[in-house]
Amino acid sequence: MNRRNFLGSSLAAAAAVSSLDIGAQAASIAGSREAGDALNPCGIRMAGIRMIPVAGGKYKVWTKRVGSGPVKVLLLHGGPGFTHDYLEAMESFLPQAGIEMYYYDQLGVGNSDIPDDPKLWTLPRYLTEVEEVRRGLGLDHFVLYGQSWGGMLALEYALNYQQHLRGLVISNMCAGIQSYLKYTASLKKKLLTPELLRRFDALEAAKDYENPEYMRIAMEELYPKMICRLQPWPEPVTRSFRLSNQKIYNQMQGKSEFEVTGNLRDWERYDRLHEIKVKALTIGAVYDEMDPDDMRKMARLMPNATCAICPNGSHLALWDDQAVYFRHLLGFLATV
Repeated sequence: MNRRNFLGSSLAAAAAVSSLDIGAQAASIAGSREAGDALNPCGIRMAGIRMIPVAGGKYKVWTKRVGSGPVKVLLLHGGPGFTHDYLEAMESFLPQAGIEMYYYDQLGVGNSDIPDDPKLWTLPRYLTEVEEVRRGLGLDHFVLYGQSWGGMLALEYALNYQQHLRGLVISNMCAGIQSYLKYTASLKKKLLTPELLRRFDALEAAKDYENPEYMRIAMEELYPKMICRLQPWPEPVTRSFRLSNQKIYNQMQGKSEFEVTGNLRDWERYDRLHEIKVKALTIGAVYDEMDPDDMRKMARLMPNATCAICPNGSHLALWDDQAVYFRHLLGFLATV
């Protein structure tokens, strides 16, 4: 065979193989078409993204599936009013362990609808939203993970919809506002010099939360020691701060991390933790704004719970004490 014929035959063979490959890929895509509805197109791959109707169908929220496996974990981010972005550390650990994880941006933030309606920013309405998301994703016998405000929301869900849960993870969130306020007050005294503490307390007493000095003390003196101890902060963390909805935060939390004046101010659930029978894990950290002793107390009060404390972590221990944090989280998920 001369060179021209050889090349022609080779190209023809390669084209035939390529056609077979493309055909196989097309068949694979056709065999794994995602179901469509009024919010999601039918028959195409969407990188795991699905929009879910909430608030009785009036609005929609953004969700994304990453990985696949028999253990499915729905992630509730913190705030209120922040986004899922800072939880992106999960992608480096859960999918590789064969765990199927679901992000979602709660209504009012990120990729979800952002209505300007203060009546929506309440704990009962967000609780209903989590159940709407569960149904929309078709999840049952799943693990619910909540970090910070998401932990509060996860506790509420467990107290109302426990029958759907396979496991529960409460990360960096205690079970009552009063214990939270007591501990953060002690942290201010521990982390600030006497002069800075006097100035910070004076600004709080005057409710001068927008004062640049108040913000400087919080962002430069307190948050780097109790929110995230890494320097610089990971980009997903700064992104989540940048994309936060302060209207929601102010209405539910208040103007400050150290004073809860919003509609969550009377939230207390220590007296009901015994009702949560599902297997659970509480994760805290030595340098967190949540008292590690409160995390241990929560685990003792739940009949089937354990506690893990990250020795070098703060409120975002999934970033600043990552190896310890994910060793405990993955170890728990392997047992549910």
